[in-house]
Amino acid sequence: MITEILNIANIKCSGCAHSITTKLNSIMGLTEAEVNTDNGTIAITYETDTVRDNVIHKLNAMGYPEATAENGLLMQAKSYANCLVGKVTK
Repeated sequence: MITEILNIANIKCSGCAHSITTKLNSIMGLTEAEVNTDNGTIAITYETDTVRDNVIHKLNAMGYPEATAENGLLMQAKSYANCLVGKVTK
């Protein structure tokens, strides 16, 4: 198992955290995903690099890119939408 802490942009609140953990828990080979909203990080434990790639792809699709990646208005808009969904479904 590999454990890593990812620095992620656009994490704002518990709604974001709920949406992120719900989506990431559907990825096969990911055994843990813990969002820290204060630090803007996600601690993940996974089996292979392919799983990590799937996590990054899923986060990008949701509007939560790695902090070093491009974070334009489209990414920010996606993250706000997922934040709202997370607040509603929590």
